[in-house]
Amino acid sequence: MADEYILQTRELVKEFKGFVAVDQVDLNVRRGTIHALIGPNGAGKTTFFNLLTKFLKPTRGEIVYDGREITRTDSAGIAKLGMIRSFQISSVFPHLTVLQNVRLGLQAKTQNSFAFWRAGKCLESLNDEAMKLLESVGLTEFAGVTAVELPYGRKRALEIATTLALDPKLMLLDEPTQGMGTEDVSTISALLKKVAAGRTVLMVEHNLGVVADLADRITVLQRGAVLAEGDYEEVSNNPEVISAYMGTATHD
Repeated sequence: MADEYILQTRELVKEFKGFVAVDQVDLNVRRGTIHALIGPNGAGKTTFFNLLTKFLKPTRGEIVYDGREITRTDSAGIAKLGMIRSFQISSVFPHLTVLQNVRLGLQAKTQNSFAFWRAGKCLESLNDEAMKLLESVGLTEFAGVTAVELPYGRKRALEIATTLALDPKLMLLDEPTQGMGTEDVSTISALLKKVAAGRTVLMVEHNLGVVADLADRITVLQRGAVLAEGDYEEVSNNPEVISAYMGTATHD
């Protein structure tokens, strides 16, 4: 069973001075799937993500990634193992070009990952690989554009490309369509479906249309605990989910 799942949590708990933000969550993410984490405001979704990536320490419980217990591994160690998080707010380097942003991601996978003092020419060997990544997310024509000049949807595409540059085994996506208009949501949704092929994705997402289109499995949180789990049809027809989530707020 361990080989079937790339990520598992067992009775994971996070307390803040008596307030239980994550309450004994058991999660099993199958390899090669897109798994969505949804829930109403205050459900604990972002806190749970922060526990996985070690921005917060669990109060109790266990995290197992790729067959290895990582509960006490730090965030840098998690990234080295191939669990890479893309944040809710676009986090590219605004004054570097699109190509340079992706090249920095690739640099992190080489022996020169911390040699930022070296001349830029020594990174040119990464250009071809960087351009392939830009092509995969539809940004080839923007390679020489400074990131700050990109429209919001294109910035999110760039962030996905820099995430892919780190060659993730598991991509953690925190609200990938947050703040987007309808056209950008459709574009990013199609892009996520494309780049998820052959990878595993765990995402927090407020847009239920995106969840319905992309997710193989969905876990619903309420007040820090698992309320329901299943495919979209099962979850969307669950009376408890309808009461707690579907009929209330649709985003954090």
